[in-house]
Amino acid sequence: MLYTRVGRRGQIVLPKEVRMKIQVAEGDQIAFILDGEQVVIIPITHTLLKMRGRVRVRGRQDFDSIRSQVKAKRAQRMRRQDGS
Repeated sequence: MLYTRVGRRGQIVLPKEVRMKIQVAEGDQIAFILDGEQVVIIPITHTLLKMRGRVRVRGRQDFDSIRSQVKAKRAQRMRRQDGS
C-alpha cells in the first residue's frame, strides 16, 4: 500500500510508483473522479487544443464557435432533463 500526507494547503505528492504507473511528470494535468467513497486519478493526456490539426477538415477551424455550440447544446439538454 502506498500513502502520502496532505499538506497545509491541501496539496499532496503522488508517490513515485504512482507517477511512473500513470506516466505523469511535472506540469502534466490529472483528473480526479469521485466514485462513491473512492477517488480515481486519471492523467489528462490530450486536450482539444493539443488535438488541433489531427483531423482534416475543410475550411477554417473556429474553436470559439465550436465551444459556444457545445455549451448551447448542453444547456438545452439540461433544460429538457429538468423539465423546463
